[in-house]
Amino acid sequence: MGQMRRKHWVIFLIILLGFIFLFPVLSFSTEEKEKKDTRPERGIAVYPEFSSVSVAKGEAVRMDLTLENKGRTDETIDVKISTVPKGWKATMKGGSYLVSGLYVANGKSRTLALNLDPDKSVGPGAYTFQFDAQTADGTFTSTHKLTVNVQERIPGADDIQITTSYPVLRGQTDARFEFSLEVMNKSDSDRTFNLAAVGPEKWEINFKPAYEAKQISSLRMKGGQSQTVAVEVTPPREAQSGEYPILVRVSAGEQKAEAKLMVVLTGIYKLDAGTPTGILSLETMVGKPANVSLFVKNTGSAVNRNISFSSFKPENWEVKFNPEKIEALEPGALKQVEVTITPAKEALVGDYSVGVMVDGERGSNKTVEFRTTVRASTAWGWIGIGIILFVIAGLCGLFIWLGRR
Repeated sequence: MGQMRRKHWVIFLIILLGFIFLFPVLSFSTEEKEKKDTRPERGIAVYPEFSSVSVAKGEAVRMDLTLENKGRTDETIDVKISTVPKGWKATMKGGSYLVSGLYVANGKSRTLALNLDPDKSVGPGAYTFQFDAQTADGTFTSTHKLTVNVQERIPGADDIQITTSYPVLRGQTDARFEFSLEVMNKSDSDRTFNLAAVGPEKWEINFKPAYEAKQISSLRMKGGQSQTVAVEVTPPREAQSGEYPILVRVSAGEQKAEAKLMVVLTGIYKLDAGTPTGILSLETMVGKPANVSLFVKNTGSAVNRNISFSSFKPENWEVKFNPEKIEALEPGALKQVEVTITPAKEALVGDYSVGVMVDGERGSNKTVEFRTTVRASTAWGWIGIGIILFVIAGLCGLFIWLGRR
């Protein structure tokens, strides 16, 4: 009887523990299911990045237009700009294409580039654009509006605009830097713009039309148009590494606009190499190593790091360097490297070319070519002399023997 009771208790405890462990899992699954079920089967929305914006007269509007799939079913959504005020041109683009519909996965959203361009007839006032979207079967729709408030432009305010995609350029001191600036005449009238720049002392700064070599100091543009100008900057050779600001000013009468540019100089990376004596030839024997001293000098203005060595040589020859690498070489510093050249054992007597390459940072390199003369071993020379003497001795003995007869 007691044993039966114990069995009942064990079964009860197992059931209780199972309930304790399974209850949170069941509750979590139920919550997840309920959470997933909160989304409708289908639903879409269309809306611009902003509902209302204010711009100056003649200024275009650029923003994103979002198409959102709020349901649990993938949709192909058609969209159009149903209301476009007179004097405006409205387009929706995806990449370089004009778009009127696109596929949107469930729970996801896609964006289009919205471009609203006014012509010169558009004056101050409020202009309303309406966007309509619907599913491919027309069952679900969405509408949103955008109000553009056009304000009168204050004469002379922001009539000149300068933009550049790359205001900071980086390179060696002996490089030539070229910035590309887009200058825009935002006024309604044709104007002449003067170009000027303020940079570090002894730096050469010139203005050029895009893709042309001639230098200019001014340019004339029609109202509402823009033009690309190249700013060519050449630092002096003695300029040290560092950051150098350059201020470009474009002016028309009392109105002006400025652009801040930056040149970051890394110094000059340049190496020289050779032998202390200037002699680039050496002699060796077949299979025997020959040593030559090589100097490496940093002739640039920046620290040159991780300088490595390599060679081009005849087949089966061996070239070794000691040290195998120079960790860092300060400007003007010189380091000596021992080069060991060993011809192949099967090399023939004659002259060979062995090139040694020194490779540093940012394309700094130097190649030194050695004329290596391979000579026969002196042992073979003595052997040859011995054979000759042996032949002479043999001939002498033969003559003496014949004379006796």
